[in-house]
Amino acid sequence: MVATSRTTRRNVPRDDRLDPAGRRIPLFPEPEPLLAHGPARVCAVCNQKGGVGKTTTTINLGAALADLGRRVLLVDFDPQGALSVGLGIQPHELESSVYNLLMERGITVHDVLLKTNVNGMDLLPSNIDLSGAEVQLVHEVGREFVLGGVLEPVLPEYDVVLIDCQPSLGLLTVNALACADGVIVPLECEYFAMRGVALLMETIDKVSRRLNPKLDMDGLLATMYDSRTLHTREVLSSVVQGFGDKVFHTVINRTVRFPDATVAGEPITRFDSSSTGASSYRELAKEVLVRWQQTEPGGPGHGG
Repeated sequence: MVATSRTTRRNVPRDDRLDPAGRRIPLFPEPEPLLAHGPARVCAVCNQKGGVGKTTTTINLGAALADLGRRVLLVDFDPQGALSVGLGIQPHELESSVYNLLMERGITVHDVLLKTNVNGMDLLPSNIDLSGAEVQLVHEVGREFVLGGVLEPVLPEYDVVLIDCQPSLGLLTVNALACADGVIVPLECEYFAMRGVALLMETIDKVSRRLNPKLDMDGLLATMYDSRTLHTREVLSSVVQGFGDKVFHTVINRTVRFPDATVAGEPITRFDSSSTGASSYRELAKEVLVRWQQTEPGGPGHGG
């Protein structure tokens, strides 16, 4: 499988553009429309460090994939509810949330599901109640597989499920990794953000070996990049040197438009569609789809 993926990557057409790390950028074509939807590829957006762009990436990558004709389900799996807020939902006003879905029998995904203002993108919202689930699940049998169990019935309805994980490596994050096909790791271009990556990789490896053999690293995404500073350029260079092709060519630049879009409760692709940030996430969506197709060549659904 690995050898096939590497061969496929070598054969991807390239143009003369260079990414910020100096690598030649492959051509990421516009994906063809899907003739049918599902089953979904589940992707956990994960990093135990906070403030690195997990929620921003989940919202905007999801919206960009939806604009490409994919049916997307976003799962807010952080008790802070930032993903819900970023889509204009007030967590304290929710009648039911992911917590109820996990902990109450008889509650289904469709009981909690909310439509977003992006056509083709739905949301499972969260609030502070979810913080109690980690404690309550400790004594449950199969506690690592609860999220996967509740999501499984709706996977045929979607092409992509993106899970916005909380900034920790606790039981909730393990639940997300245990049901995921792949992981995207947003990584701030800052020295201290790099220090925790080794621990995260170790956790992903343990989950892959013990709980979820299909779990794969989809890629590391450099965020909050500022080409004007030597520090961010050096950090990006170090990440590429350490992880090679696992680092996405697409880089997310630091811009004030992301917090502005969050306040407006909209993805950047809708709030300011002509901005650099919107363009970057549209490019990331195409790059992600190419990677998924390489991981499972010819496979049905799975977002490709």
